[in-house]
Amino acid sequence: MSTTKNKLSTALKSLVPGIITAAVVFGPSKMTITSRLGADYGYSMLWIVVVAIFFMLVFTNMGARIGLSSSLSLLTHIRNKWGKGAAIAIGLGVFLVTTSFQAGNSIGVGIAIAEASGTKPWIWVVIFNVLGLALLFFRSFYKVLERLMIALVGLMLLAFVTTLFLSNPSVSAIAKGFVPSYEPSSAALLIAFVASCFSIVGAFYQSYLVQESKSNGATPSNKSTTGILLLGFMSAVVIICAAAVLHPQGIKVNSASEMSKALQPLFGDYAADLFLVGLFGASFSSLVGNATVGGSLLGDAFGYGNHLNSKKVRLFIALVMICGASISLIFGKLPLELIVFAQSVTIFLVPFIGWAMYSIANDEQIMGKHKNSPYVKIVGSLGLLLLIALAVFNFYELFLK
Repeated sequence: MSTTKNKLSTALKSLVPGIITAAVVFGPSKMTITSRLGADYGYSMLWIVVVAIFFMLVFTNMGARIGLSSSLSLLTHIRNKWGKGAAIAIGLGVFLVTTSFQAGNSIGVGIAIAEASGTKPWIWVVIFNVLGLALLFFRSFYKVLERLMIALVGLMLLAFVTTLFLSNPSVSAIAKGFVPSYEPSSAALLIAFVASCFSIVGAFYQSYLVQESKSNGATPSNKSTTGILLLGFMSAVVIICAAAVLHPQGIKVNSASEMSKALQPLFGDYAADLFLVGLFGASFSSLVGNATVGGSLLGDAFGYGNHLNSKKVRLFIALVMICGASISLIFGKLPLELIVFAQSVTIFLVPFIGWAMYSIANDEQIMGKHKNSPYVKIVGSLGLLLLIALAVFNFYELFLK
């Protein structure tokens, strides 16, 4: 019996890095974008989930193999291969991106609790950022982080799946939605969705999660698929709920909280509260996880290492939290257009990060038996071409059109 329990415990531990990656990527801005896709275009944009998740699986798997292949971090490999400047540039870029989205995470937490309690959002922004900072002082930060992420992913799944059943969606329309179609007016949302769901930064950080998991006693393995499939499932569920409830009524979503308000007349306070639980889970898991990504990678870029128990790394994580919370308190709220703009602008940075990952994963001296297979080389190059194409298109849309 004890042997079976040990095997089960080991298997569950190996799934943790992928689940954490899903929790980091699925934040309130992601929920807002997916809600808007369903509200504006019904079920017709479900196909983009398959495309984004497919490439996210490829690059997250790549990141996990980099973590398995060596005791050196990915940014250390980049520093050794291209110099300190390249490592710092990527670290700073990730820091800026994560800080900008940290504001959305803070606002998401504030809105979720404020809507449920009838209080001011800024109060909860402060409280939960202080709680997030307090987590940094736990002796075993990674263990606290992984338990928190698993619990919040569970809350999100409960809220979304319950809402899905209550919304009674059309099965035939869902199936049709996985056939690719395109509306010119959807370009900005599609770019923002791909930039958030096909998250190169999340895939990049997967290598660190695998190494941290190994150092905390988990068996070295690549089990990132489960977490990424969870990410795709949650994205599809939110689109379906919005398509079933909001699209027929012509309701436009300008913030994630408006979806819960739209559900309230149909299903009562119960459904609305469940959605707010999901919003809170998405926001707080990303609040902690996103800051961890930005802070630990910045620390590693400057040569301070990336271990979550390091005081210097914790200071960088705290810096991301404080900067993000400050932005959210100054502006009060982020409209959907600004969230979409922030997500889509990251598309300019991610091709460079993705190319660095891809190059390291192709290097046999670094990777050994874990190097990219011919299939992954082809698919990975297609993923990079997709990111470059989206960056060029987005540049045209933002600055030349």
